[in-house]
Amino acid sequence: MSDATLAAGYDTSLNDEQIAIRDLARDFAEREIRPVVMQYDESQEFPAEIFRAMAELGFLGIMVSPEYGGVGLGATEASIIIEEISRVDPSIGLGVAAHNGLCSGHINRFASDELKAAYLPRLASGETMGAWGLTEPGSGSDASGMQTVARRDGSDWIINGSKNFITHGTVGDIAVIMAVTDREKRANGVTAFVVDKSMPGFSASKKENKLGMRCSDTSSLVLEDVRVPATNMIGGEGEGFRQALMILDGGRISIAALSVGLAQGALEAALKYSQERKQFGKNIADFQGIQFKLADMATEVLAARLMTYRSAFLRDSGREYAVEASMAKYFASEVAVRCANEGVQIHGGYGYIKEYPAEKYYRDAKLLTIGEGTSEIQKIVISRSLLK
Repeated sequence: MSDATLAAGYDTSLNDEQIAIRDLARDFAEREIRPVVMQYDESQEFPAEIFRAMAELGFLGIMVSPEYGGVGLGATEASIIIEEISRVDPSIGLGVAAHNGLCSGHINRFASDELKAAYLPRLASGETMGAWGLTEPGSGSDASGMQTVARRDGSDWIINGSKNFITHGTVGDIAVIMAVTDREKRANGVTAFVVDKSMPGFSASKKENKLGMRCSDTSSLVLEDVRVPATNMIGGEGEGFRQALMILDGGRISIAALSVGLAQGALEAALKYSQERKQFGKNIADFQGIQFKLADMATEVLAARLMTYRSAFLRDSGREYAVEASMAKYFASEVAVRCANEGVQIHGGYGYIKEYPAEKYYRDAKLLTIGEGTSEIQKIVISRSLLK
């Protein structure tokens, strides 16, 4: 693909630093991740060594200040890194996106300096992964209906409840947990806390056996009379739901970047196969039916990339970006599904077997239209902005 397809930023060009970051992430993904993609997919083992290596490159503290062990970059650079990792293995890209955008991102944006100093260095260094607890068994898109509760007990809070579908729930020792502190205030009665597994009563339970993204650790979290110091509250009481919505806005840029990376990987795999596979005495890439599929894929990937980097640019510029992030996440995730599907179709029968990468892109892609707000939720966000 030409440099134009790797464009970033409002003027559709990467600066020298961003090009170096892109090349670093791409080289790492090709050298360290590609040889073991299917090994981790089959075993469903969390690739701890790969994440430790990424931490040394700064990929686990992308937007964290150097004061707290991070590298202090922006949403555009985070998108570049996530895209390049996801181009090779979307499940590892998901881990990078969730670690930076959710747990670390929530602490980095809203926590006190004391909490930042206590937890961000551990997260940025890869000492532990970070989890983020919003979704529950009975509340997904309707996050304001959560049942996890926190009650005040002297200088502490006692938290009881459970969280579901939590990325890094098993391998992460640090989590940001949303809990109801005042039921009558509904969404304005939700508060965020930093909870550590060194606190008695806080543990992971069921690890999910998933269709795709299989080496990305996903499990439930259980909180049974977990005593959390009041100093571990993030921001003020009742601010947790508002904070969570803002974190999701930023997280949607990350999932859009992950989607672009997956779609790009599926396109590259299909392009390579079409130039090698022969039927009727010539490469299938010579058939117009295949050419049209490749053209559609390439066009949609570029459009998704530009939407993603525009939303990142807006965030880095300090401008409103929530609607653009929803648009990018909605469009890019749907593009990822379409490109993964067409990739399998171009591979034919070989797209259905694990010797070729097409089937894994296909399995991994569907999560992207669900996580960080379903496509339907994104349409609600977008349409509400139009109808104001």
